[in-house]
Amino acid sequence: MSIAEIGNLAYLPSASVQALESRMQGASPAAAPADFSSWLTAEVDKVNGQMLAADRQLRGLALGETQNLHQVMIALEEAKLSLQLMVQIRNRALEAYQDVLRMQI
Repeated sequence: MSIAEIGNLAYLPSASVQALESRMQGASPAAAPADFSSWLTAEVDKVNGQMLAADRQLRGLALGETQNLHQVMIALEEAKLSLQLMVQIRNRALEAYQDVLRMQI
């Protein structure tokens, strides 16, 4: 495979190429976070929102307002997985920071 083929995305089906091009054109630079800290803040807010929503659903189930146990359990598991992912990202970021501190100049 040559570099020209990669540049032209010749190896992808034409429908995939058109979908990628439309997504690239539709994405505005203003919508993208400016830096890592703003991205991280937005993601922490999303996880917090998921945790609060799961807590509301669990309280509704305990009070008898919600009858759908499956949706409550799915929301709880999604919130749990999101929190675990956030903790792992934090751990990796701290490890990288500590590695940089240990570097010899």
